[in-house]
Amino acid sequence: MTTLAPSPAHTGTRTEGPGHGDAFTAHMYSLEYTPEHGWHDGRLGALEPLSLHPATIGLHYAQVIFEGMKAFRQQDGSVALFRPEANAARFNRSAARLAMPHLPVDDYLAAVDEVVRADQGELSDHPEHSIYVRPLMIGTDVNLMLRPSRDFRFMVMAFVAGGFFGDEVEAVSVHVSRDHSRAMPGGTGDVKCAANYGPSFVAQREAEAAGCQQVVWLDSAEHRWVEEMGGMNLFFVRGSGPDAEITTTPLTGTLLPGVTRDSLLRIAARLGHRVAERPITVDEWRKGCADGDITEVFACGTAAVVTPVGKVRDRDGDWLIGDGTPGPTTTRLRRTLTDIQHGRVPAPDGWLRPIPPARQM
Repeated sequence: MTTLAPSPAHTGTRTEGPGHGDAFTAHMYSLEYTPEHGWHDGRLGALEPLSLHPATIGLHYAQVIFEGMKAFRQQDGSVALFRPEANAARFNRSAARLAMPHLPVDDYLAAVDEVVRADQGELSDHPEHSIYVRPLMIGTDVNLMLRPSRDFRFMVMAFVAGGFFGDEVEAVSVHVSRDHSRAMPGGTGDVKCAANYGPSFVAQREAEAAGCQQVVWLDSAEHRWVEEMGGMNLFFVRGSGPDAEITTTPLTGTLLPGVTRDSLLRIAARLGHRVAERPITVDEWRKGCADGDITEVFACGTAAVVTPVGKVRDRDGDWLIGDGTPGPTTTRLRRTLTDIQHGRVPAPDGWLRPIPPARQM
């Protein structure tokens, strides 16, 4: 395991109303890889700009992967990470898919721990706020030959996050994309690489032009099977109350296996719901809402947590889900998940990783 440099003392100010994505914390962690020395030179320092040669392989050939996870304030004032081992495992699956080196899980976790420990003082007690942690690996060879990089840099940075769609939980509107595809069989849809996201922006802009907050992706072959919402997994609620069935699209190789997705499947079963993974078409979704079979729909992800979907816009006709407001099953699942994350109710074994207080120099 790489030896970590001592973290400096940090007395951050608590961020109020941070939004999402730019309230960066003070520190970053960096680790280098070469074939000769493996992973080495792990160090914690100030968050600072990178100096990269214009011919850096990762910039040209998208040999870049990343993760996203959160740390939450607990009831005793401490901070804990939510299921970071699951993110570490997915990170290494992404690395294998992009011909990048395996990063030992202990090194990954130690790096994340260092950043959160140094910057935990910047997290408020607001129940919708968290520290969003972004591990990143990039190929750093300076060479424009079309080949994988040999040298790499692993970094961890973080920001204080509010709600992805704002601090109030409200239903969002979504736009079904019929002209663009997020992923295809045999591609990289099931890994978290940078190349997956840039091509999605044009469809997201079309959704916004249609008055919607997010885009719904369909399969690339027939453009009729529902896959994801933006960068989030989708869930469908059939029925109501304790007998409601919770379903989500199965992992076919074109969907990202979300950690929040997996957590909600387990939480729903724990609450007594029937859970299932099965495909659904846009037409089935529309009809299910019309006849009352599908009563609620929500998306989930690290950033979005659990986000209700209230309205769908599609070229073949728009429709409401229920009355267009957050439903009781969605609300209960969200509350249970956030209660676990904040330590208000017992978490399943291994779901919370406590972070020790910052070191004092």
